[in-house]
Amino acid sequence: MTEKKSHLKSAGFTLVEVLVASTIGTFVALVAVSALRAITTSATMLDGNVEIAAEVRFASKIIQSDLVNIYRDKDQRNVKLIGMAGESGGGISSYMVFYTVSRAKARSDQPEGDVYEVEYFLTKDEFAEGEEGQKSALMRRLWPYPDEQELEPGGILTAIAENIEVFQVRFFDGQEWSDEWPEEMEALPQLLELNIVAKPSGRANPAMTSITVNLARSVAAAASLIGPEQQAESSQQRGAQGSGSESGTQGGPEGQVSR
Repeated sequence: MTEKKSHLKSAGFTLVEVLVASTIGTFVALVAVSALRAITTSATMLDGNVEIAAEVRFASKIIQSDLVNIYRDKDQRNVKLIGMAGESGGGISSYMVFYTVSRAKARSDQPEGDVYEVEYFLTKDEFAEGEEGQKSALMRRLWPYPDEQELEPGGILTAIAENIEVFQVRFFDGQEWSDEWPEEMEALPQLLELNIVAKPSGRANPAMTSITVNLARSVAAAASLIGPEQQAESSQQRGAQGSGSESGTQGGPEGQVSR
């Protein structure tokens, strides 16, 4: 009888053993939860970085396409390219506007030509300050009726990339690089360098891209193909587009453009 009671007593767990086992189990659970949280956070940051990098590449491809198809004419007065630079929030902010030729219509349901005024600039929301700072976006304005007489041109405004810290455009005139290309210049730059840098996300390096567009080569090739008749025709077409926008086209049902 005594041996049976002794056997039953030794088969159980003491209070100390139970406390030790509970402590070890709690520690293992905390480690597992921390590891899972770290993996989830890393995955979220990775997805965010991939998305930002994709936006940066998308924006650079759009700008590059517009620059490659920049409007060219033997009469430089019909060609437009203006670039300015400034500082915004400690970063570089460039402004660029030019004429481009596009076969894709800005508005599918409206009559348009093939010469557009396109504008790029960086905008920041001054009223959206928080833990991550100000919200910013790289904007693209596309105006189907370019007209030098229009003081406040309209167009379709689109944010092509968000959370952009630096938008820098540099121009090469054949001798040196410059951050600005004023309206008084009588020729297009030979090279144009574009730099886009997104805001840093977490501990990862910020997404960025840098491309160079050779305008001199494409301009020379296009100039040799444009004859006097084509030049006159293109000038008349642009003039007709401009007069159309002044004569009420943008206020009519077939030419309304948001401002």
